This record gives sequence, C-alpha cells and structure tokens, in this order.
Amino acid sequence: MTGRVRASGPVLHPRICAALTAVSCLVHLWLAASGHHGAWLGILMIGLAAVCVPCTVHIWRHSRVGALHQVTISALAMVGLHAVLLLGASGSGHAHGRGPASNAVDTSGAAGLLLVIGLEITTALLAATLVARLRRGRPGRVRGNPSTS
Repeated sequence: MTGRVRASGPVLHPRICAALTAVSCLVHLWLAASGHHGAWLGILMIGLAAVCVPCTVHIWRHSRVGALHQVTISALAMVGLHAVLLLGASGSGHAHGRGPASNAVDTSGAAGLLLVIGLEITTALLAATLVARLRRGRPGRVRGNPSTS
C-alpha cells in the first residue's frame, strides 16, 4: 500500500487540507453553474472539479502522499493561471490618463482573482506541509529505495 500513511499520523491537518480542496471543487462547480465564463470554460471547470474530488477523498481518509502531490501541483498551476489572468485583465497593468479616476480600475474581477489565488496558495501550502510532516513521521523511509518507499 504505497502512499498510505494514516495509522497514527496527524488528523486535523489532512482534514483541513481535504476540506479546503473540497471548497475549491465547490467554487469551480458554482462558477460553472453561474454561466459567467462561457460554455467551454464551464465544462473545463466541471472537469477540474471532477479530477479533484478523488484526491479530496484520499486525503480525508488516508492522507495519501500521491493525492497530496497532485493537489499541490494543481493548486500551484491554478495560482499561475489566475495570476496571468489578473495581470492580463488590466491590459498593460497601468491606467494612466485612460479615463476618469472613478472608473480607471475595475476591482471587482481583480478582487475575485486575488481571492482565488489566496485560496489556491493556502491549499498548496497545506498539502505540501502535510507531505513534509508525513515524511518526517516515517523514520525508516529511504528516498529511492523501493522497499522502504
């Protein structure tokens, strides 16, 4: 049973990580259902949520390291994607002399993107620290040795 660690390991840390991953799945489903992003992005968001649900279950039940790695990588990819969207949403990043000061910057979209980036950074941080914690708790494990991995 590779990657299964939860005989006497931490309980609260994996539960928080799984819950935050589930929140991310629900946000994707809610955004897809709202229809503000178009049909193809809605389908993509439903697909992303479907990919994340099994990892959520594996983290909640067994703290599987593979699921934690997948969640960390996915969350960091989402941070990168949303950061590009945030930077690209304002054009060149500056609004000097383009219009009145009252509507020079639309913060509604930017605030939402910043919230998503914060959620994903927190998810990645929780998953990565849980992997480190689980690895520290297994003193007999030697990296690269299949008999102890």
